[in-house]
Amino acid sequence: MSILEKLEELRKTDDNEKSREATIVRTSIIGIIANVFLAAFKAVIGLASNSIAIVLDAVNNISDAGSSLITIIGTKLAGKEPDKKHPFGYGRIEYLSAMIISVLVLYAGITSFTESVKQILDPETPEYSTVSLIIVAVAVLVKIFLGRYVKSVGEKVNSDSLVNSGEDATLDSIISASTLVAAAIFLLFHVSLEAWLGAVISVVIIKSGIEMLKDTISQLLGERTDPDLAQKIKHTVTSFPDVHGAYDLVLNNYGPDTYNGSIHIEVPDTYSADQLDELIRSIQMKVYREHQVILTAVGVYSVNTKDAEVIAAQKKVREIVFAHEYVTQMHGFYLQKEKKAMRFDIVVSFDAPDRHAVFNDVVKEVRQAFPGYEMQIALDTDFSEM
Repeated sequence: MSILEKLEELRKTDDNEKSREATIVRTSIIGIIANVFLAAFKAVIGLASNSIAIVLDAVNNISDAGSSLITIIGTKLAGKEPDKKHPFGYGRIEYLSAMIISVLVLYAGITSFTESVKQILDPETPEYSTVSLIIVAVAVLVKIFLGRYVKSVGEKVNSDSLVNSGEDATLDSIISASTLVAAAIFLLFHVSLEAWLGAVISVVIIKSGIEMLKDTISQLLGERTDPDLAQKIKHTVTSFPDVHGAYDLVLNNYGPDTYNGSIHIEVPDTYSADQLDELIRSIQMKVYREHQVILTAVGVYSVNTKDAEVIAAQKKVREIVFAHEYVTQMHGFYLQKEKKAMRFDIVVSFDAPDRHAVFNDVVKEVRQAFPGYEMQIALDTDFSEM
């Protein structure tokens, strides 16, 4: 069995993944039950009191129940085992379900705004009762509690769908609270502001829906590696005695907490093939155990350790390279005196006004310091740059 197969086997038997799925489903079911009951109560109250705000609030609760159902379906589909067509699994379906929920939030906001504008142009006088207002007040408290609970669980298990549902529930509590404010103003001053408040809240919902959608699309496009996770992985890799450095970490995300990636390590040029094989396998296993990240490839940079003249040359090159403000890394250095050949990579920060100009300046100065050498200098990228 290859190292990759062993790591996949560990992932399949990981109880944490099963627990995460169960938590998401259980939380979503609680959301469905709560929203269905709230929708039923609000629909009856809204129709009885002729309140467009309460009726729209009831419709919004139904959409929330639908969001929770989408979360359950998405989580179940994302948990499918990898197959021939999708060897990296179905984890990204969770991002699609989060995107659908974002669209529902956006649709609810647009619909609410449209109905509020209609009510502004053709107002109807609401008729509030004490019982209806008490029920709406209870609904506000329920939605506040539900929103916080769902969002906190979503953050705990890293589920964007739950986080979005929790934020949506919190927005719903604001909508419900606005109907109480409108009712109080109407009862005290006989001025109906329901429609106007509904329009303002609708704009807030639309803005929230757009932000949720942007975040989800960004994840689907592929965001940079989390700097904190990258630093932890590099620290784990360099904890091995003969690993002088860890560079070029690339992580590919295939769903929440599901990463495959690659990295380069610097090791002494005295290492044999069997030593490298054992070291690489040990690194892969330790990284998975500590960070649940599968390193599908570990590249190797050879470090000169036997020639004092070469070591001195490397020191000189490092001084030249790091004299430039925006250079953040230099790695993969190797010098062959017989062939008069030198190779290394440098990383120039994205903060540099012109990364290529910085790179060209470095190359020019190194060539001047080592005339007659064949240079292989690469401009590299740190995908987890802070």
